Amino acid sequence: MSSRKKPATGGRPRWSLGLLAFSSLITSLDFTIVYVALPDIARDVGLSGHATQWVVSAYAIFFGGFLLLGGRSADLLGRRRMFVLGMLLFGGASLLGGLATSPATLIAARALQGIGGAVLFPATLSLVTTRFAEGPERVRALAVWAMAGAGGLSLGALLGGVLTHAFGWEAVFVVNVPLVVAGTAGAFVLLDPDGPRERRRGFDIPGALTGTAGLTLLVFAIAQGPETGWATAPVLTSGVLAVALLAAFVVIEARTRHPLMPLRLFANRNLRAGLLVILAFGITMQNLVYFLTLYFQDVLGYTALQGGLAFLTLSLVIGIANVVAERLIIRFGSRPTLITALLLGSAGGALMAAGMRTDGSYWTILAGLIVYGAGMGTIYPTMFGTSGNGVADEDQGAAGGMANTALQIGTSVGLAILVGVSTSGLTDLTGEALRAATSDGLRDAVYVAAALTLAGILAALTVPRRTAPAAPPVTPASEDHVPTLH
Repeated sequence: MSSRKKPATGGRPRWSLGLLAFSSLITSLDFTIVYVALPDIARDVGLSGHATQWVVSAYAIFFGGFLLLGGRSADLLGRRRMFVLGMLLFGGASLLGGLATSPATLIAARALQGIGGAVLFPATLSLVTTRFAEGPERVRALAVWAMAGAGGLSLGALLGGVLTHAFGWEAVFVVNVPLVVAGTAGAFVLLDPDGPRERRRGFDIPGALTGTAGLTLLVFAIAQGPETGWATAPVLTSGVLAVALLAAFVVIEARTRHPLMPLRLFANRNLRAGLLVILAFGITMQNLVYFLTLYFQDVLGYTALQGGLAFLTLSLVIGIANVVAERLIIRFGSRPTLITALLLGSAGGALMAAGMRTDGSYWTILAGLIVYGAGMGTIYPTMFGTSGNGVADEDQGAAGGMANTALQIGTSVGLAILVGVSTSGLTDLTGEALRAATSDGLRDAVYVAAALTLAGILAALTVPRRTAPAAPPVTPASEDHVPTLH
Protein backbone atom coordinates (compact mmCIF):
# COMPACT_ATOMS: atom_id res chain seq x y z
CA MET A 1 0.00 0.00 0.00
CA SER A 2 1.02 3.62 -0.39
CA SER A 3 1.96 5.62 2.63
CA ARG A 4 0.42 9.08 2.48
CA LYS A 5 1.12 9.98 6.08
CA LYS A 6 3.60 12.70 6.77
CA PRO A 7 5.97 11.81 9.61
CA ALA A 8 7.03 14.34 12.12
CA THR A 9 9.88 16.43 10.89
CA GLY A 10 10.87 18.08 14.10
CA GLY A 11 9.89 21.49 12.69
CA ARG A 12 13.07 21.58 10.55
CA PRO A 13 12.10 20.05 7.21
CA ARG A 14 14.27 22.36 5.12
CA TRP A 15 17.34 21.85 7.31
CA SER A 16 16.89 18.09 7.47
CA LEU A 17 16.42 17.94 3.71
CA GLY A 18 19.60 19.95 3.31
CA LEU A 19 21.44 17.36 5.42
CA LEU A 20 20.06 14.48 3.33
CA ALA A 21 21.05 16.25 0.12
CA PHE A 22 24.51 16.82 1.60
CA SER A 23 24.78 13.07 2.27
CA SER A 24 23.78 12.31 -1.33
CA LEU A 25 26.49 14.70 -2.51
CA ILE A 26 29.16 12.92 -0.43
CA THR A 27 28.40 9.44 -1.79
CA SER A 28 28.06 10.54 -5.43
CA LEU A 29 31.25 12.62 -5.33
CA ASP A 30 33.27 9.52 -4.63
CA PHE A 31 32.29 7.82 -7.88
CA THR A 32 34.19 10.41 -9.93
CA ILE A 33 36.48 12.34 -7.57
CA VAL A 34 39.33 9.87 -8.06
CA TYR A 35 39.14 9.78 -11.88
CA VAL A 36 41.40 12.75 -12.58
CA ALA A 37 43.72 11.80 -9.70
CA LEU A 38 44.34 8.23 -10.95
CA PRO A 39 47.62 8.96 -12.78
CA ASP A 40 49.12 10.60 -9.66
CA ILE A 41 47.78 7.83 -7.40
CA ALA A 42 49.25 5.10 -9.62
CA ARG A 43 52.66 6.79 -9.69
CA ASP A 44 52.96 7.49 -5.95
CA VAL A 45 51.44 4.28 -4.57
CA GLY A 46 53.03 1.97 -7.13
CA LEU A 47 49.97 0.67 -8.96
CA SER A 48 50.42 -1.11 -12.28
CA GLY A 49 48.19 -0.30 -15.23
CA HIS A 50 45.72 -3.10 -14.48
CA ALA A 51 45.79 -2.57 -10.72
CA THR A 52 44.89 1.11 -11.16
CA GLN A 53 41.40 0.07 -12.21
CA TRP A 54 40.88 -1.38 -8.74
CA VAL A 55 40.87 2.11 -7.22
CA VAL A 56 37.57 2.57 -9.06
CA SER A 57 36.34 -1.05 -9.12
CA ALA A 58 36.81 -1.82 -5.41
CA TYR A 59 34.43 1.00 -4.52
CA ALA A 60 31.85 -0.03 -7.13
CA ILE A 61 31.99 -3.75 -6.28
CA PHE A 62 31.42 -3.39 -2.54
CA PHE A 63 28.97 -0.52 -2.92
CA GLY A 64 26.85 -2.60 -5.28
CA GLY A 65 27.22 -5.79 -3.27
CA PHE A 66 26.08 -4.40 0.09
CA LEU A 67 23.19 -2.17 -1.03
CA LEU A 68 20.34 -4.62 -0.37
CA LEU A 69 21.73 -5.35 3.08
CA GLY A 70 22.15 -1.64 3.78
CA GLY A 71 18.64 -0.83 2.58
CA ARG A 72 16.87 -3.46 4.67
CA SER A 73 19.02 -2.60 7.70
CA ALA A 74 17.68 0.95 7.51
CA ASP A 75 14.10 -0.38 7.67
CA LEU A 76 14.79 -2.79 10.54
CA LEU A 77 17.49 -1.16 12.67
CA GLY A 78 16.59 2.50 12.22
CA ARG A 79 17.27 4.99 9.46
CA ARG A 80 19.14 7.52 11.58
CA ARG A 81 21.28 4.80 13.13
CA MET A 82 22.28 3.48 9.71
CA PHE A 83 22.80 7.02 8.41
CA VAL A 84 25.31 7.67 11.21
CA LEU A 85 26.96 4.24 10.82
CA GLY A 86 27.34 4.80 7.08
CA MET A 87 28.86 8.23 7.66
CA LEU A 88 31.38 6.86 10.16
CA LEU A 89 32.39 3.94 7.93
CA PHE A 90 32.77 6.25 4.97
CA GLY A 91 34.81 8.80 6.92
CA GLY A 92 37.11 6.23 8.50
CA ALA A 93 37.76 4.57 5.15
CA SER A 94 38.46 7.96 3.55
CA LEU A 95 41.07 8.75 6.19
CA LEU A 96 42.67 5.34 5.63
CA GLY A 97 42.79 6.03 1.89
CA GLY A 98 44.43 9.41 2.38
CA LEU A 99 47.13 7.84 4.55
CA ALA A 100 47.70 4.81 2.28
CA THR A 101 51.25 4.15 1.09
CA SER A 102 50.69 0.72 -0.51
CA PRO A 103 48.30 -0.61 -3.15
CA ALA A 104 46.71 -3.09 -0.73
CA THR A 105 45.88 -0.43 1.85
CA LEU A 106 44.46 1.94 -0.76
CA ILE A 107 42.26 -0.70 -2.38
CA ALA A 108 41.04 -1.90 1.04
CA ALA A 109 40.14 1.69 1.89
CA ARG A 110 38.14 2.00 -1.33
CA ALA A 111 36.29 -1.25 -0.54
CA LEU A 112 35.41 0.05 2.93
CA GLN A 113 34.26 3.33 1.38
CA GLY A 114 31.95 1.29 -0.84
CA ILE A 115 30.45 -0.52 2.16
CA GLY A 116 29.98 2.80 3.95
CA GLY A 117 28.24 4.23 0.88
CA ALA A 118 26.01 1.14 0.63
CA VAL A 119 24.85 1.71 4.21
CA LEU A 120 24.49 5.47 3.82
CA PHE A 121 22.74 5.81 0.45
CA PRO A 122 19.55 3.75 1.06
CA ALA A 123 19.21 5.21 4.57
CA THR A 124 19.36 8.69 3.06
CA LEU A 125 16.89 7.94 0.26
CA SER A 126 14.41 6.26 2.61
CA LEU A 127 14.62 9.24 4.99
CA VAL A 128 13.63 11.51 2.11
CA THR A 129 10.75 9.32 0.98
CA THR A 130 9.34 8.78 4.49
CA ARG A 131 9.72 12.33 5.84
CA PHE A 132 7.84 13.96 2.96
CA ALA A 133 4.36 12.91 1.84
CA GLU A 134 3.96 11.18 -1.52
CA GLY A 135 2.95 13.66 -4.20
CA PRO A 136 4.19 17.22 -4.90
CA GLU A 137 5.86 17.50 -1.50
CA ARG A 138 7.98 14.40 -2.01
CA VAL A 139 8.71 15.38 -5.62
CA ARG A 140 10.18 18.69 -4.45
CA ALA A 141 12.21 16.98 -1.75
CA LEU A 142 13.56 14.42 -4.22
CA ALA A 143 14.48 17.22 -6.63
CA VAL A 144 16.68 18.81 -3.97
CA TRP A 145 18.18 15.44 -3.00
CA ALA A 146 18.80 14.52 -6.63
CA MET A 147 20.34 17.91 -7.43
CA ALA A 148 23.06 17.08 -4.94
CA GLY A 149 23.43 13.47 -6.12
CA ALA A 150 23.49 14.06 -9.87
CA GLY A 151 25.56 17.21 -9.50
CA GLY A 152 28.03 15.32 -7.33
CA LEU A 153 28.94 13.05 -10.25
CA SER A 154 30.26 16.00 -12.25
CA LEU A 155 31.41 18.03 -9.24
CA GLY A 156 33.52 15.04 -8.21
CA ALA A 157 35.62 15.37 -11.34
CA LEU A 158 35.89 19.13 -10.82
CA LEU A 159 36.81 18.85 -7.14
CA GLY A 160 39.20 15.97 -7.81
CA GLY A 161 41.12 18.08 -10.30
CA VAL A 162 41.31 21.14 -8.05
CA LEU A 163 42.36 19.17 -4.94
CA THR A 164 44.94 17.07 -6.77
CA HIS A 165 46.49 20.16 -8.32
CA ALA A 166 46.54 22.13 -5.05
CA PHE A 167 47.30 19.49 -2.39
CA GLY A 168 48.08 16.16 -4.05
CA TRP A 169 45.94 13.07 -4.63
CA GLU A 170 45.63 12.36 -0.90
CA ALA A 171 43.27 15.32 -0.63
CA VAL A 172 40.57 13.57 -2.69
CA PHE A 173 40.21 11.14 0.22
CA VAL A 174 40.91 13.36 3.21
CA VAL A 175 38.37 15.97 2.08
CA ASN A 176 35.61 13.53 3.07
CA VAL A 177 36.63 13.53 6.74
CA PRO A 178 35.38 17.02 7.72
CA LEU A 179 32.30 16.48 5.52
CA VAL A 180 31.48 13.28 7.40
CA VAL A 181 32.04 14.92 10.80
CA ALA A 182 29.60 17.68 9.86
CA GLY A 183 27.06 15.19 8.50
CA THR A 184 27.22 12.97 11.59
CA ALA A 185 26.78 15.91 13.95
CA GLY A 186 23.89 17.18 11.84
CA ALA A 187 22.12 13.82 12.07
CA PHE A 188 21.78 14.06 15.85
CA VAL A 189 20.41 17.59 15.62
CA LEU A 190 18.15 17.41 12.56
CA LEU A 191 16.93 13.81 12.28
CA ASP A 192 14.36 12.35 14.65
CA PRO A 193 15.57 9.46 16.86
CA ASP A 194 14.64 6.01 15.56
CA GLY A 195 13.16 4.59 18.71
CA PRO A 196 13.45 0.93 19.75
CA ARG A 197 13.74 -1.73 17.09
CA GLU A 198 10.58 -3.73 16.39
CA ARG A 199 11.41 -7.18 17.73
CA ARG A 200 8.66 -8.87 15.70
CA ARG A 201 10.49 -8.04 12.46
CA GLY A 202 13.34 -10.51 12.14
CA PHE A 203 16.53 -10.09 10.18
CA ASP A 204 17.03 -12.37 7.19
CA ILE A 205 20.55 -13.67 7.86
CA PRO A 206 20.58 -16.37 5.11
CA GLY A 207 19.26 -13.85 2.61
CA ALA A 208 21.80 -11.26 3.73
CA LEU A 209 24.69 -13.70 3.27
CA THR A 210 23.63 -15.11 -0.11
CA GLY A 211 22.41 -11.80 -1.55
CA THR A 212 25.43 -9.77 -0.49
CA ALA A 213 27.94 -12.41 -1.58
CA GLY A 214 26.11 -13.04 -4.87
CA LEU A 215 25.87 -9.37 -5.82
CA THR A 216 29.48 -8.69 -4.84
CA LEU A 217 30.73 -11.58 -6.99
CA LEU A 218 28.46 -10.54 -9.87
CA VAL A 219 29.75 -6.96 -9.93
CA PHE A 220 33.32 -8.28 -9.58
CA ALA A 221 32.90 -10.58 -12.61
CA ILE A 222 31.37 -7.83 -14.73
CA ALA A 223 34.07 -5.32 -13.75
CA GLN A 224 36.98 -7.70 -14.27
CA GLY A 225 35.82 -9.43 -17.45
CA PRO A 226 36.99 -6.74 -19.90
CA GLU A 227 40.35 -6.38 -18.14
CA THR A 228 41.46 -9.97 -17.57
CA GLY A 229 39.25 -11.79 -20.08
CA TRP A 230 35.83 -13.39 -19.68
CA ALA A 231 37.27 -16.92 -19.89
CA THR A 232 39.81 -16.49 -17.06
CA ALA A 233 39.38 -18.62 -13.95
CA PRO A 234 38.62 -15.76 -11.48
CA VAL A 235 35.93 -14.26 -13.73
CA LEU A 236 34.31 -17.59 -14.63
CA THR A 237 34.37 -18.84 -11.04
CA SER A 238 32.93 -15.57 -9.73
CA GLY A 239 30.19 -15.58 -12.37
CA VAL A 240 29.12 -19.15 -11.66
CA LEU A 241 29.14 -18.61 -7.89
CA ALA A 242 27.21 -15.36 -8.31
CA VAL A 243 24.46 -17.08 -10.30
CA ALA A 244 24.22 -19.93 -7.77
CA LEU A 245 24.14 -17.60 -4.76
CA LEU A 246 21.59 -15.25 -6.32
CA ALA A 247 19.36 -18.20 -7.26
CA ALA A 248 19.55 -19.37 -3.64
CA PHE A 249 18.81 -15.81 -2.53
CA VAL A 250 15.57 -15.69 -4.56
CA VAL A 251 14.45 -19.05 -3.13
CA ILE A 252 15.19 -17.86 0.41
CA GLU A 253 13.34 -14.58 -0.14
CA ALA A 254 10.27 -16.41 -1.43
CA ARG A 255 10.10 -18.63 1.67
CA THR A 256 11.30 -16.56 4.63
CA ARG A 257 8.92 -14.62 6.86
CA HIS A 258 11.18 -11.56 7.01
CA PRO A 259 12.90 -11.22 3.62
CA LEU A 260 15.84 -8.93 2.96
CA MET A 261 14.25 -8.04 -0.39
CA PRO A 262 10.48 -8.63 -0.18
CA LEU A 263 9.49 -10.12 -3.54
CA ARG A 264 5.98 -8.69 -3.09
CA LEU A 265 7.47 -5.27 -3.87
CA PHE A 266 7.76 -6.32 -7.52
CA ALA A 267 3.96 -6.17 -7.70
CA ASN A 268 4.32 -2.38 -7.54
CA ARG A 269 4.26 -1.16 -11.16
CA ASN A 270 6.10 2.05 -10.29
CA LEU A 271 8.95 0.19 -8.62
CA ARG A 272 9.24 -2.34 -11.48
CA ALA A 273 9.32 0.37 -14.11
CA GLY A 274 11.67 2.54 -12.05
CA LEU A 275 14.15 -0.32 -11.68
CA LEU A 276 14.15 -0.91 -15.45
CA VAL A 277 14.75 2.78 -16.19
CA ILE A 278 17.51 2.96 -13.57
CA LEU A 279 19.17 -0.12 -15.06
CA ALA A 280 19.08 1.42 -18.55
CA PHE A 281 20.39 4.73 -17.21
CA GLY A 282 23.26 2.95 -15.45
CA ILE A 283 24.30 1.09 -18.59
CA THR A 284 24.37 4.27 -20.68
CA MET A 285 24.16 7.84 -19.38
CA GLN A 286 25.82 7.20 -16.03
CA ASN A 287 29.07 6.11 -17.69
CA LEU A 288 29.64 9.07 -20.01
CA VAL A 289 31.50 11.10 -17.36
CA TYR A 290 34.17 8.37 -17.32
CA PHE A 291 34.76 8.65 -21.08
CA LEU A 292 34.70 12.43 -20.98
CA THR A 293 37.45 12.34 -18.36
CA LEU A 294 39.60 10.12 -20.59
CA TYR A 295 38.98 12.38 -23.58
CA PHE A 296 40.04 15.48 -21.68
CA GLN A 297 43.23 13.93 -20.33
CA ASP A 298 44.35 11.34 -22.90
CA VAL A 299 43.32 13.14 -26.11
CA LEU A 300 43.24 16.84 -25.29
CA GLY A 301 46.11 16.58 -22.81
CA TYR A 302 44.37 18.42 -19.97
CA THR A 303 45.99 18.50 -16.54
CA ALA A 304 44.03 17.27 -13.52
CA LEU A 305 42.98 20.86 -12.77
CA GLN A 306 41.92 21.59 -16.34
CA GLY A 307 40.04 18.31 -16.55
CA GLY A 308 38.18 19.09 -13.36
CA LEU A 309 37.26 22.62 -14.43
CA ALA A 310 35.92 21.28 -17.72
CA PHE A 311 33.05 19.70 -15.77
CA LEU A 312 31.87 22.99 -14.27
CA THR A 313 29.38 23.63 -17.08
CA LEU A 314 27.95 20.14 -16.69
CA SER A 315 27.43 20.67 -12.95
CA LEU A 316 25.59 23.94 -13.52
CA VAL A 317 23.31 22.49 -16.20
CA ILE A 318 22.44 19.49 -14.01
CA GLY A 319 21.46 21.82 -11.16
CA ILE A 320 19.17 23.87 -13.40
CA ALA A 321 17.62 20.74 -14.92
CA ASN A 322 16.80 19.38 -11.44
CA VAL A 323 14.71 22.47 -10.78
CA VAL A 324 12.90 22.09 -14.10
CA ALA A 325 12.37 18.35 -13.52
CA GLU A 326 10.42 19.02 -10.33
CA ARG A 327 7.93 21.16 -12.24
CA LEU A 328 7.68 18.67 -15.12
CA ILE A 329 6.91 15.76 -12.76
CA ILE A 330 4.22 17.69 -10.88
CA ARG A 331 2.56 18.97 -14.05
CA PHE A 332 2.89 16.03 -16.45
CA GLY A 333 3.86 13.01 -14.32
CA SER A 334 6.90 10.77 -14.28
CA ARG A 335 6.36 8.92 -17.56
CA PRO A 336 6.68 11.86 -20.01
CA THR A 337 9.43 13.38 -17.86
CA LEU A 338 11.49 10.18 -18.06
CA ILE A 339 11.00 9.94 -21.84
CA THR A 340 12.09 13.56 -22.24
CA ALA A 341 15.17 12.97 -20.09
CA LEU A 342 16.20 9.88 -22.07
CA LEU A 343 15.79 11.70 -25.38
CA LEU A 344 17.96 14.54 -24.07
CA GLY A 345 20.57 12.08 -22.79
CA SER A 346 20.72 10.28 -26.13
CA ALA A 347 20.88 13.48 -28.18
CA GLY A 348 23.50 14.97 -25.87
CA GLY A 349 25.64 11.85 -26.09
CA ALA A 350 25.49 11.86 -29.89
CA LEU A 351 26.41 15.56 -30.03
CA MET A 352 29.35 15.01 -27.67
CA ALA A 353 30.58 12.03 -29.67
CA ALA A 354 30.53 14.07 -32.86
CA GLY A 355 32.84 16.61 -31.22
CA MET A 356 35.25 14.10 -29.64
CA ARG A 357 37.83 14.33 -32.42
CA THR A 358 41.61 14.30 -32.27
CA ASP A 359 41.59 17.93 -33.41
CA GLY A 360 38.62 18.73 -31.17
CA SER A 361 38.44 20.90 -28.09
CA TYR A 362 36.17 21.75 -25.18
CA TRP A 363 34.13 23.89 -27.58
CA THR A 364 33.44 21.05 -30.00
CA ILE A 365 31.68 19.06 -27.25
CA LEU A 366 30.05 21.96 -25.36
CA ALA A 367 26.63 21.72 -27.05
CA GLY A 368 26.49 18.01 -26.34
CA LEU A 369 27.62 18.56 -22.77
CA ILE A 370 24.74 20.98 -22.17
CA VAL A 371 22.06 18.74 -23.71
CA TYR A 372 23.44 15.66 -21.88
CA GLY A 373 23.51 17.61 -18.60
CA ALA A 374 19.86 18.57 -19.09
CA GLY A 375 19.01 14.89 -19.46
CA MET A 376 21.04 13.92 -16.38
CA GLY A 377 19.44 16.56 -14.20
CA THR A 378 15.96 15.62 -15.38
CA ILE A 379 16.21 11.84 -15.07
CA TYR A 380 17.91 11.53 -11.68
CA PRO A 381 15.08 12.71 -9.38
CA THR A 382 12.41 11.25 -11.66
CA MET A 383 13.67 7.68 -11.77
CA PHE A 384 14.32 7.43 -8.03
CA GLY A 385 11.02 9.14 -7.24
CA THR A 386 9.18 6.70 -9.51
CA SER A 387 10.74 3.67 -7.82
CA GLY A 388 9.52 4.86 -4.40
CA ASN A 389 5.93 5.71 -5.36
CA GLY A 390 3.35 3.50 -3.72
CA VAL A 391 5.90 1.79 -1.45
CA ALA A 392 4.96 1.66 2.24
CA ASP A 393 7.20 3.50 4.69
CA GLU A 394 8.42 0.28 6.29
CA ASP A 395 9.75 -0.91 2.92
CA GLN A 396 11.33 2.31 1.65
CA GLY A 397 14.83 1.27 2.71
CA ALA A 398 14.51 -2.01 0.81
CA ALA A 399 13.14 -0.19 -2.25
CA GLY A 400 16.01 2.32 -2.10
CA GLY A 401 18.53 -0.51 -1.87
CA MET A 402 16.92 -2.26 -4.85
CA ALA A 403 16.96 0.96 -6.90
CA ASN A 404 20.63 1.65 -6.30
CA THR A 405 21.55 -2.01 -6.80
CA ALA A 406 19.98 -1.75 -10.26
CA LEU A 407 22.05 1.39 -10.85
CA GLN A 408 25.32 -0.27 -9.79
CA ILE A 409 24.72 -3.42 -11.84
CA GLY A 410 23.74 -1.34 -14.86
CA THR A 411 26.79 0.89 -14.47
CA SER A 412 29.11 -2.11 -14.22
CA VAL A 413 27.57 -3.86 -17.23
CA GLY A 414 27.61 -0.67 -19.28
CA LEU A 415 31.19 0.16 -18.38
CA ALA A 416 32.33 -3.35 -19.31
CA ILE A 417 30.62 -3.06 -22.72
CA LEU A 418 31.71 0.50 -23.45
CA VAL A 419 35.32 0.05 -22.30
CA GLY A 420 35.54 -2.93 -24.64
CA VAL A 421 34.32 -0.72 -27.50
CA SER A 422 36.70 2.13 -26.65
CA THR A 423 39.85 -0.01 -26.34
CA SER A 424 39.33 -2.48 -29.20
CA GLY A 425 41.87 -0.83 -31.52
CA LEU A 426 44.63 0.24 -29.14
CA THR A 427 46.90 -2.82 -29.14
CA ASP A 428 50.60 -2.09 -29.76
CA LEU A 429 50.03 1.59 -30.62
CA THR A 430 52.15 4.47 -29.28
CA GLY A 431 52.51 8.21 -29.69
CA GLU A 432 50.21 10.10 -32.05
CA ALA A 433 48.78 6.86 -33.46
CA LEU A 434 47.70 5.87 -29.93
CA ARG A 435 46.17 9.30 -29.34
CA ALA A 436 44.18 9.14 -32.59
CA ALA A 437 42.98 5.59 -31.90
CA THR A 438 42.04 6.56 -28.33
CA SER A 439 39.94 9.44 -29.66
CA ASP A 440 38.21 7.15 -32.16
CA GLY A 441 37.52 4.51 -29.52
CA LEU A 442 36.10 6.99 -27.01
CA ARG A 443 33.90 8.51 -29.69
CA ASP A 444 32.58 5.08 -30.70
CA ALA A 445 31.82 4.20 -27.06
CA VAL A 446 29.83 7.40 -26.54
CA TYR A 447 27.90 6.83 -29.79
CA VAL A 448 27.01 3.32 -28.61
CA ALA A 449 25.89 4.68 -25.23
CA ALA A 450 23.75 7.33 -26.96
CA ALA A 451 22.05 4.67 -29.10
CA LEU A 452 21.45 2.32 -26.16
CA THR A 453 19.94 5.21 -24.14
CA LEU A 454 16.96 5.13 -26.50
CA ALA A 455 16.21 1.58 -25.33
CA GLY A 456 15.47 3.08 -21.92
CA ILE A 457 12.34 4.64 -23.43
CA LEU A 458 10.83 1.14 -23.64
CA ALA A 459 11.30 0.87 -19.88
CA ALA A 460 9.84 4.35 -19.33
CA LEU A 461 6.71 3.37 -21.28
CA THR A 462 5.92 0.79 -18.57
CA VAL A 463 5.55 3.56 -15.96
CA PRO A 464 1.86 4.13 -15.11
CA ARG A 465 0.60 7.14 -17.02
CA ARG A 466 0.25 9.31 -13.94
CA THR A 467 2.59 8.79 -10.97
CA ALA A 468 2.43 12.25 -9.45
CA PRO A 469 -0.82 14.13 -8.65
CA ALA A 470 -1.32 17.73 -9.58
CA ALA A 471 0.09 20.13 -7.03
CA PRO A 472 -2.53 21.48 -4.59
CA PRO A 473 -2.58 25.14 -3.60
CA VAL A 474 -0.03 25.89 -0.89
CA THR A 475 -1.75 27.25 2.18
CA PRO A 476 -0.09 29.11 5.06
CA ALA A 477 -0.73 26.10 7.29
CA SER A 478 1.21 23.72 5.03
CA GLU A 479 3.88 26.09 3.81
CA ASP A 480 6.26 25.34 6.69
CA HIS A 481 6.37 21.69 5.71
CA VAL A 482 7.00 22.04 1.96
CA PRO A 483 10.66 21.90 0.97
CA THR A 484 11.60 24.65 -1.42
CA LEU A 485 14.12 25.06 -4.17
CA HIS A 486 14.08 28.83 -3.94
